[in-house]
Amino acid sequence: QVRLIESGGGLVPAGGSLRLSCRPSDRSLNRVAMAWFRQAAEGEREPVAAISWNGDRTYLAESVKGRFTISRDDAKNTMILQMDSLKPEDTAVYYCAARSVSWINTQASEYEYWGQGTLVTVSS
Repeated sequence: QVRLIESGGGLVPAGGSLRLSCRPSDRSLNRVAMAWFRQAAEGEREPVAAISWNGDRTYLAESVKGRFTISRDDAKNTMILQMDSLKPEDTAVYYCAARSVSWINTQASEYEYWGQGTLVTVSS
């Protein structure tokens, strides 16, 4: 069973930056659409960003546009979420997801593979 391995969460003051990375545990899962979702302590899981298999299509939630950037490094089979100008309301567990097709989707139910989640905490 392929797993998604996330890294990069942590505690940062408001206005700071963090970089999240996600890669499959093996290369059998590649050239697929991937995404980041997040879930706050008392909220539902929501889409943050998504990227198509080759990076030509991306999605960013309105709440993070202008502050977050999603990209992928195919040589490393890794997806990256660069988060700048972080706000306390960005505090959540961030989950990496992948689906076995090439085009993006913002519905969590469309993703077959999930990471264990990484906690991002932004202090005010």
